[in-house]
Amino acid sequence: MDDYADFARAVYATGVLSDPWLWGEPRFRLQGVVISPELAARLAEAAEAVTYLHQALVEILLDAPDGVTSFYRLTPFQNLMWHASGGLWHGMARADLFLCTDGHIRCCELNSDTPSGQPEAVWLNRLRQAAHPGLDDPNAHFPTRFVAMLHESHAKRTEAPLTRVGIVYPTELTEDLCMITAFSQWLEAENIQVITGSPYNLRRTPTGVALLGEPVDLVLRHYKTDWWGERLPVWADAEGYPDDEPLTEPLLALLDADLQGQVTVVNPFGAVITQNKFSLAFFWEEMTRFPAEARDIIRRFIPETYRLVHMDTERLLDEREQWVLKSNYGCEGAETVCGAFVTPEIWEKTVELALPEHFVVQRFFEVQADAEGWLPNYGVFVLGGSAAGFFTRLSRASTEYNAITAPTFIGPGCL
Repeated sequence: MDDYADFARAVYATGVLSDPWLWGEPRFRLQGVVISPELAARLAEAAEAVTYLHQALVEILLDAPDGVTSFYRLTPFQNLMWHASGGLWHGMARADLFLCTDGHIRCCELNSDTPSGQPEAVWLNRLRQAAHPGLDDPNAHFPTRFVAMLHESHAKRTEAPLTRVGIVYPTELTEDLCMITAFSQWLEAENIQVITGSPYNLRRTPTGVALLGEPVDLVLRHYKTDWWGERLPVWADAEGYPDDEPLTEPLLALLDADLQGQVTVVNPFGAVITQNKFSLAFFWEEMTRFPAEARDIIRRFIPETYRLVHMDTERLLDEREQWVLKSNYGCEGAETVCGAFVTPEIWEKTVELALPEHFVVQRFFEVQADAEGWLPNYGVFVLGGSAAGFFTRLSRASTEYNAITAPTFIGPGCL
Protein backbone atom coordinates (compact mmCIF):
# COMPACT_ATOMS: atom_id res chain seq x y z
CA MET A 1 0.00 0.00 0.00
CA ASP A 2 2.73 2.43 -1.05
CA ASP A 3 0.46 4.35 -3.43
CA TYR A 4 -1.24 7.26 -1.65
CA ALA A 5 -4.53 6.69 -3.50
CA ASP A 6 -4.66 3.11 -2.19
CA PHE A 7 -3.75 4.39 1.25
CA ALA A 8 -6.52 7.02 1.06
CA ARG A 9 -9.08 4.30 0.35
CA ALA A 10 -7.83 2.40 3.40
CA VAL A 11 -8.16 5.57 5.48
CA TYR A 12 -11.80 5.98 4.46
CA ALA A 13 -12.42 2.29 5.17
CA THR A 14 -11.48 2.75 8.84
CA GLY A 15 -14.70 4.68 9.33
CA VAL A 16 -12.79 6.81 11.83
CA LEU A 17 -10.05 8.88 10.23
CA SER A 18 -11.14 11.96 8.35
CA ASP A 19 -10.04 13.19 4.95
CA PRO A 20 -6.51 12.00 4.03
CA TRP A 21 -5.98 15.33 2.25
CA LEU A 22 -5.85 18.84 3.67
CA TRP A 23 -6.26 21.76 1.30
CA GLY A 24 -5.48 19.41 -1.59
CA GLU A 25 -2.24 18.08 -0.09
CA PRO A 26 -1.60 14.74 1.66
CA ARG A 27 -2.29 14.97 5.39
CA PHE A 28 -0.33 11.83 6.25
CA ARG A 29 3.10 10.48 5.41
CA LEU A 30 3.36 6.81 4.49
CA GLN A 31 6.95 6.49 5.68
CA GLY A 32 7.06 6.01 9.41
CA VAL A 33 9.11 7.95 11.90
CA VAL A 34 11.30 5.30 13.52
CA ILE A 35 12.84 6.09 16.88
CA SER A 36 15.21 4.02 18.97
CA PRO A 37 14.12 2.46 22.27
CA GLU A 38 16.54 4.83 23.98
CA LEU A 39 14.96 7.93 22.46
CA ALA A 40 11.45 6.57 23.12
CA ALA A 41 12.36 6.12 26.78
CA ARG A 42 13.77 9.65 26.98
CA LEU A 43 10.65 11.12 25.41
CA ALA A 44 8.40 9.15 27.77
CA GLU A 45 10.46 10.29 30.74
CA ALA A 46 10.20 13.93 29.61
CA ALA A 47 6.42 13.74 29.14
CA GLU A 48 5.88 12.20 32.57
CA ALA A 49 8.23 14.70 34.20
CA VAL A 50 6.45 17.67 32.64
CA THR A 51 3.11 16.24 33.78
CA TYR A 52 4.48 15.92 37.32
CA LEU A 53 5.67 19.52 37.03
CA HIS A 54 2.14 20.73 36.30
CA GLN A 55 0.85 18.83 39.33
CA ALA A 56 3.50 20.56 41.46
CA LEU A 57 2.29 23.89 40.05
CA VAL A 58 -1.32 23.10 40.97
CA GLU A 59 -0.31 22.21 44.53
CA ILE A 60 1.53 25.52 44.90
CA LEU A 61 -1.54 27.43 43.71
CA LEU A 62 -3.83 25.49 46.05
CA ASP A 63 -1.60 26.45 49.00
CA ALA A 64 -1.49 30.12 47.90
CA PRO A 65 -4.79 30.84 46.09
CA ASP A 66 -4.10 34.57 45.78
CA GLY A 67 -1.43 33.66 43.23
CA VAL A 68 -4.06 32.61 40.73
CA THR A 69 -5.69 36.05 40.77
CA SER A 70 -2.47 38.05 40.67
CA PHE A 71 -0.57 35.92 38.14
CA TYR A 72 -3.13 34.51 35.70
CA ARG A 73 -5.74 37.28 35.48
CA LEU A 74 -8.50 34.76 34.84
CA THR A 75 -11.96 35.91 33.84
CA PRO A 76 -14.77 35.41 36.41
CA PHE A 77 -15.95 32.19 34.78
CA GLN A 78 -12.41 30.87 34.39
CA ASN A 79 -11.93 31.54 38.11
CA LEU A 80 -15.14 29.65 38.77
CA MET A 81 -13.88 26.63 36.83
CA TRP A 82 -10.59 26.63 38.69
CA HIS A 83 -12.06 26.94 42.18
CA ALA A 84 -14.81 24.39 41.50
CA SER A 85 -12.23 21.84 40.31
CA GLY A 86 -10.52 21.60 43.67
CA GLY A 87 -7.21 21.29 41.86
CA LEU A 88 -8.23 18.32 39.70
CA TRP A 89 -7.01 18.73 36.14
CA HIS A 90 -5.53 15.52 34.71
CA GLY A 91 -6.74 12.41 33.04
CA MET A 92 -5.30 12.70 29.55
CA ALA A 93 -2.65 15.04 28.16
CA ARG A 94 -0.19 15.35 25.27
CA ALA A 95 3.29 16.76 25.75
CA ASP A 96 4.73 18.33 22.60
CA LEU A 97 8.40 17.43 22.67
CA PHE A 98 11.34 18.22 20.39
CA LEU A 99 14.80 16.72 20.10
CA CYS A 100 17.10 19.72 19.71
CA THR A 101 20.39 20.13 17.89
CA ASP A 102 22.21 20.21 21.24
CA GLY A 103 20.85 16.75 22.06
CA HIS A 104 18.44 17.97 24.72
CA ILE A 105 14.67 17.43 24.72
CA ARG A 106 12.48 20.50 25.04
CA CYS A 107 8.73 20.68 25.78
CA CYS A 108 7.01 23.69 24.24
CA GLU A 109 3.75 22.93 26.10
CA LEU A 110 1.58 20.28 27.74
CA ASN A 111 -1.84 20.02 26.08
CA SER A 112 -3.88 19.16 29.16
CA ASP A 113 -7.32 20.53 28.29
CA THR A 114 -8.65 18.78 25.17
CA PRO A 115 -5.61 17.02 23.66
CA SER A 116 -6.09 15.67 20.15
CA GLY A 117 -4.42 13.26 17.71
CA GLN A 118 -5.40 9.96 19.33
CA PRO A 119 -7.30 8.50 16.32
CA GLU A 120 -4.50 9.40 13.91
CA ALA A 121 -1.85 7.94 16.24
CA VAL A 122 -3.67 4.63 16.62
CA TRP A 123 -5.10 4.02 13.14
CA LEU A 124 -2.20 5.39 11.12
CA ASN A 125 0.14 2.97 12.88
CA ARG A 126 -2.28 0.10 12.21
CA LEU A 127 -2.51 0.97 8.52
CA ARG A 128 1.26 1.22 8.07
CA GLN A 129 2.47 -1.56 10.39
CA ALA A 130 2.83 -4.09 7.55
CA ALA A 131 5.09 -1.70 5.64
CA HIS A 132 7.41 -1.49 8.67
CA PRO A 133 8.17 -5.13 9.56
CA GLY A 134 10.14 -5.85 12.69
CA LEU A 135 9.22 -2.54 14.34
CA ASP A 136 7.11 -2.09 17.47
CA ASP A 137 3.86 -0.11 17.50
CA PRO A 138 3.93 2.06 20.67
CA ASN A 139 0.23 2.93 20.22
CA ALA A 140 -1.12 -0.62 20.03
CA HIS A 141 -2.49 -0.59 23.58
CA PHE A 142 -3.64 3.02 23.68
CA PRO A 143 -7.41 2.28 23.41
CA THR A 144 -7.26 -0.16 26.33
CA ARG A 145 -5.27 2.26 28.45
CA PHE A 146 -7.62 5.11 27.54
CA VAL A 147 -10.67 3.22 28.79
CA ALA A 148 -8.77 2.13 31.91
CA MET A 149 -7.98 5.79 32.65
CA LEU A 150 -11.69 6.66 32.49
CA HIS A 151 -12.53 3.74 34.80
CA GLU A 152 -9.86 4.88 37.28
CA SER A 153 -11.07 8.49 37.16
CA HIS A 154 -14.63 7.34 37.78
CA ALA A 155 -13.59 5.00 40.61
CA LYS A 156 -12.12 7.92 42.55
CA ARG A 157 -15.66 9.34 42.83
CA THR A 158 -17.80 6.27 43.33
CA GLU A 159 -17.74 2.49 43.62
CA ALA A 160 -20.63 2.25 41.14
CA PRO A 161 -19.63 0.80 37.76
CA LEU A 162 -19.05 3.05 34.76
CA THR A 163 -21.90 2.23 32.39
CA ARG A 164 -22.74 5.39 30.47
CA VAL A 165 -20.41 8.13 29.19
CA GLY A 166 -21.43 11.44 27.69
CA ILE A 167 -18.97 12.93 25.20
CA VAL A 168 -19.38 16.70 25.05
CA TYR A 169 -17.75 18.41 22.08
CA PRO A 170 -18.25 21.32 19.62
CA THR A 171 -20.68 19.56 17.30
CA GLU A 172 -20.35 22.29 14.67
CA LEU A 173 -16.69 21.37 14.01
CA THR A 174 -16.42 18.39 11.67
CA GLU A 175 -12.69 18.02 12.32
CA ASP A 176 -13.48 16.56 15.75
CA LEU A 177 -15.72 13.78 14.44
CA CYS A 178 -12.91 11.24 14.02
CA MET A 179 -11.94 11.66 17.67
CA ILE A 180 -15.53 11.35 18.89
CA THR A 181 -15.98 8.24 16.73
CA ALA A 182 -12.77 6.69 18.08
CA PHE A 183 -13.64 7.37 21.71
CA SER A 184 -17.13 5.98 21.16
CA GLN A 185 -15.84 2.79 19.54
CA TRP A 186 -13.31 2.17 22.31
CA LEU A 187 -15.94 2.63 25.03
CA GLU A 188 -18.66 0.63 23.29
CA ALA A 189 -16.22 -2.25 22.81
CA GLU A 190 -16.15 -2.42 26.63
CA ASN A 191 -19.96 -2.41 26.83
CA ILE A 192 -20.12 1.22 27.96
CA GLN A 193 -22.99 3.18 26.43
CA VAL A 194 -22.03 6.47 24.77
CA ILE A 195 -24.15 9.59 24.28
CA THR A 196 -22.65 12.48 22.28
CA GLY A 197 -23.71 16.11 22.20
CA SER A 198 -22.72 19.72 22.76
CA PRO A 199 -22.72 21.72 26.02
CA TYR A 200 -26.13 23.05 25.00
CA ASN A 201 -27.48 19.49 25.31
CA LEU A 202 -26.49 19.22 29.00
CA ARG A 203 -29.14 19.48 31.72
CA ARG A 204 -28.98 19.28 35.50
CA THR A 205 -31.04 16.51 37.06
CA PRO A 206 -31.75 15.66 40.73
CA THR A 207 -29.16 12.88 40.55
CA GLY A 208 -26.51 14.40 38.26
CA VAL A 209 -26.52 15.55 34.64
CA ALA A 210 -28.17 14.32 31.47
CA LEU A 211 -26.94 14.68 27.90
CA LEU A 212 -29.74 14.78 25.34
CA GLY A 213 -32.05 13.62 28.10
CA GLU A 214 -29.92 10.57 29.00
CA PRO A 215 -28.28 10.46 32.47
CA VAL A 216 -24.52 9.86 32.33
CA ASP A 217 -21.96 8.64 34.87
CA LEU A 218 -19.02 10.47 33.32
CA VAL A 219 -18.64 13.44 30.99
CA LEU A 220 -15.70 13.16 28.61
CA ARG A 221 -15.08 16.83 27.96
CA HIS A 222 -13.75 17.65 24.51
CA TYR A 223 -14.84 21.30 24.70
CA LYS A 224 -12.08 23.73 25.63
CA THR A 225 -12.21 25.49 28.98
CA ASP A 226 -11.71 28.91 27.39
CA TRP A 227 -14.82 28.25 25.25
CA TRP A 228 -16.97 27.49 28.31
CA GLY A 229 -16.10 30.89 29.76
CA GLU A 230 -15.85 34.43 28.44
CA ARG A 231 -14.06 34.65 25.09
CA LEU A 232 -11.72 37.62 24.81
CA PRO A 233 -9.76 38.89 21.79
CA VAL A 234 -5.97 38.70 22.15
CA TRP A 235 -5.00 41.14 19.37
CA ALA A 236 -5.42 44.91 19.58
CA ASP A 237 -7.03 45.05 16.13
CA ALA A 238 -9.40 42.08 16.63
CA GLU A 239 -13.13 42.71 16.50
CA GLY A 240 -13.93 40.12 19.14
CA TYR A 241 -15.90 36.89 19.01
CA PRO A 242 -19.54 36.78 17.89
CA ASP A 243 -20.17 34.18 20.64
CA ASP A 244 -18.16 35.74 23.47
CA GLU A 245 -20.63 35.05 26.31
CA PRO A 246 -19.94 32.22 28.78
CA LEU A 247 -22.01 29.04 28.56
CA THR A 248 -23.57 29.85 31.90
CA GLU A 249 -26.38 27.30 32.20
CA PRO A 250 -24.59 24.15 31.03
CA LEU A 251 -21.37 25.10 32.83
CA LEU A 252 -23.09 25.69 36.15
CA ALA A 253 -25.06 22.47 35.74
CA LEU A 254 -21.91 20.44 35.16
CA LEU A 255 -19.86 22.14 37.87
CA ASP A 256 -22.62 21.75 40.45
CA ALA A 257 -23.11 18.05 39.70
CA ASP A 258 -19.34 17.57 39.86
CA LEU A 259 -19.11 19.36 43.21
CA GLN A 260 -21.94 17.23 44.57
CA GLY A 261 -20.09 14.07 43.56
CA GLN A 262 -22.81 13.10 41.07
CA VAL A 263 -20.75 13.01 37.87
CA THR A 264 -17.12 12.51 36.86
CA VAL A 265 -15.57 15.03 34.44
CA VAL A 266 -12.52 14.15 32.33
CA ASN A 267 -10.50 16.24 31.87
CA PRO A 268 -11.50 18.10 35.05
CA PHE A 269 -12.00 21.85 34.79
CA GLY A 270 -8.75 22.56 36.63
CA ALA A 271 -7.19 22.30 33.18
CA VAL A 272 -8.18 25.95 32.77
CA ILE A 273 -4.92 26.63 34.67
CA THR A 274 -2.62 23.89 33.36
CA GLN A 275 -3.57 24.63 29.73
CA ASN A 276 -2.96 28.34 30.20
CA LYS A 277 0.53 29.14 28.89
CA PHE A 278 1.02 31.50 31.80
CA SER A 279 1.80 28.28 33.67
CA LEU A 280 4.94 27.94 31.54
CA ALA A 281 5.87 31.46 32.61
CA PHE A 282 5.06 30.59 36.24
CA PHE A 283 7.70 27.85 36.11
CA TRP A 284 10.39 30.38 35.28
CA GLU A 285 9.17 33.52 37.02
CA GLU A 286 8.31 31.69 40.27
CA MET A 287 10.92 28.91 40.08
CA THR A 288 12.06 29.37 43.69
CA ARG A 289 8.60 28.24 44.90
CA PHE A 290 9.14 24.75 43.47
CA PRO A 291 10.99 21.92 45.19
CA ALA A 292 14.53 21.19 43.99
CA GLU A 293 13.46 18.21 41.85
CA ALA A 294 10.88 20.33 40.04
CA ARG A 295 13.37 23.15 39.46
CA ASP A 296 15.70 20.67 37.76
CA ILE A 297 12.83 19.56 35.49
CA ILE A 298 12.03 23.15 34.59
CA ARG A 299 15.60 23.87 33.54
CA ARG A 300 15.92 20.54 31.75
CA PHE A 301 12.73 20.48 29.69
CA ILE A 302 10.91 23.85 29.70
CA PRO A 303 12.34 26.65 27.53
CA GLU A 304 12.61 30.02 29.24
CA THR A 305 9.10 31.49 29.25
CA TYR A 306 7.89 34.85 30.59
CA ARG A 307 4.70 36.86 30.54
CA LEU A 308 4.78 39.50 27.84
CA VAL A 309 3.87 42.17 30.41
CA HIS A 310 7.30 41.60 31.97
CA MET A 311 9.31 41.59 28.74
CA ASP A 312 10.93 44.75 27.39
CA THR A 313 9.60 45.55 23.90
CA GLU A 314 12.93 46.81 22.58
CA ARG A 315 14.61 43.63 23.73
CA LEU A 316 12.02 41.54 21.87
CA LEU A 317 12.56 43.52 18.69
CA ASP A 318 16.37 43.33 18.95
CA GLU A 319 16.33 39.59 19.75
CA ARG A 320 13.63 38.58 17.28
CA GLU A 321 15.22 35.25 16.30
CA GLN A 322 15.50 34.17 19.94
CA TRP A 323 11.81 34.36 20.93
CA VAL A 324 8.40 32.85 20.19
CA LEU A 325 5.21 34.76 21.01
CA LYS A 326 2.24 32.65 22.21
CA SER A 327 -1.23 33.54 23.42
CA ASN A 328 -2.39 32.04 26.71
CA TYR A 329 -4.98 29.67 25.16
CA GLY A 330 -3.93 29.42 21.51
CA CYS A 331 -3.60 25.90 20.06
CA GLU A 332 -2.43 24.06 16.91
CA GLY A 333 -0.09 26.96 16.09
CA ALA A 334 -2.86 29.57 16.19
CA GLU A 335 -1.84 32.83 17.86
CA THR A 336 1.78 31.66 17.87
CA VAL A 337 4.47 33.60 16.01
CA CYS A 338 8.08 32.41 15.89
CA GLY A 339 10.46 35.32 15.43
CA ALA A 340 13.02 33.19 13.58
CA PHE A 341 10.47 32.29 10.90
CA VAL A 342 9.08 35.76 10.09
CA THR A 343 10.48 39.03 8.78
CA PRO A 344 11.47 41.86 11.15
CA GLU A 345 8.47 43.83 9.86
CA ILE A 346 6.00 41.06 10.68
CA TRP A 347 7.59 40.52 14.08
CA GLU A 348 7.40 44.21 14.94
CA LYS A 349 3.72 44.35 13.95
CA THR A 350 3.01 41.19 15.94
CA VAL A 351 4.61 42.59 19.08
CA GLU A 352 2.71 45.83 18.58
CA LEU A 353 -0.72 44.19 18.26
CA ALA A 354 -0.37 41.45 20.87
CA LEU A 355 -2.29 42.38 24.03
CA PRO A 356 0.34 41.79 26.73
CA GLU A 357 -2.13 40.43 29.30
CA HIS A 358 -2.82 37.46 27.00
CA PHE A 359 0.67 36.50 25.78
CA VAL A 360 3.90 34.85 26.85
CA VAL A 361 7.28 34.81 25.15
CA GLN A 362 9.25 31.58 25.02
CA ARG A 363 12.93 31.09 24.20
CA PHE A 364 13.42 29.69 20.67
CA PHE A 365 15.21 26.35 20.39
CA GLU A 366 16.83 24.71 17.36
CA VAL A 367 15.10 21.43 16.47
CA GLN A 368 17.13 18.58 15.01
CA ALA A 369 15.86 17.99 11.48
CA ASP A 370 15.56 14.55 9.93
CA ALA A 371 17.36 13.48 6.74
CA GLU A 372 14.71 15.19 4.58
CA GLY A 373 14.71 18.46 6.48
CA TRP A 374 11.50 17.81 8.44
CA LEU A 375 11.26 19.01 12.05
CA PRO A 376 9.59 16.29 14.17
CA ASN A 377 7.18 17.24 16.93
CA TYR A 378 6.93 14.17 19.15
CA GLY A 379 3.55 14.37 20.81
CA VAL A 380 3.65 11.97 23.74
CA PHE A 381 0.26 11.05 25.21
CA VAL A 382 0.07 10.81 28.98
CA LEU A 383 -2.79 8.89 30.63
CA GLY A 384 -3.08 9.14 34.40
CA GLY A 385 0.49 10.41 34.63
CA SER A 386 2.05 7.64 32.51
CA ALA A 387 3.28 7.89 28.91
CA ALA A 388 0.95 5.93 26.63
CA GLY A 389 1.70 6.60 22.96
CA PHE A 390 3.19 8.82 20.25
CA PHE A 391 1.64 11.29 17.80
CA THR A 392 4.37 12.61 15.53
CA ARG A 393 3.87 15.62 13.26
CA LEU A 394 6.36 16.95 10.75
CA SER A 395 6.78 20.54 9.61
CA ARG A 396 9.33 22.74 7.90
CA ALA A 397 9.01 25.49 10.51
CA SER A 398 6.73 25.73 13.55
CA THR A 399 4.07 23.03 14.05
CA GLU A 400 0.73 24.28 12.76
CA TYR A 401 -2.60 22.80 11.73
CA ASN A 402 -1.24 21.83 8.30
CA ALA A 403 1.67 19.77 9.67
CA ILE A 404 2.01 16.26 8.20
CA THR A 405 1.24 13.35 10.52
CA ALA A 406 3.50 10.30 10.27
CA PRO A 407 3.14 6.83 11.82
CA THR A 408 5.55 6.30 14.70
CA PHE A 409 7.40 3.05 15.33
CA ILE A 410 10.16 1.93 17.65
CA GLY A 411 13.13 -0.03 16.36
CA PRO A 412 16.66 -0.84 17.53
CA GLY A 413 19.48 1.38 16.42
CA CYS A 414 17.18 3.99 14.80
CA LEU A 415 16.81 7.73 15.35
